[in-house]
Formats: sequence, C-alpha cells, structure tokens
Amino acid sequence: MKVLEILRSEPSDRVKEIIEVHKKEADVEVFELYRNKDYSTLVDKIFEADKVICWW
Repeated sequence: MKVLEILRSEPSDRVKEIIEVHKKEADVEVFELYRNKDYSTLVDKIFEADKVICWW
C-alpha cells in the first residue's frame, strides 16, 4: 500500500514517531507542504496514493 503523509507544519516528535511506524508497514512518502507549495505535484501524489494522511 502506498501512503502519502502531508505535513502542513513542522512535525512534532510524536508525529515523526508515528510516521516511522507507518514506514515499517507501507510504502510511505512524506510531502512537507509547509516547505513546498507546489500544489500541482501534491494533487498528483494524492491521486497516486492508496491512502492519504494529513498532519496539521
């Protein structure tokens, strides 16, 4: 399963830990929206993923 994790802001240590657990279970890609405002690329990645998780 391909998972896209979108980070809207700098992740807390707890969020980083959760993402690391997800990486053990699935193919995870992290998109740092707070650094990269390329919405066209983000939309493409959303459609490529099986699951999308947004972190605020």
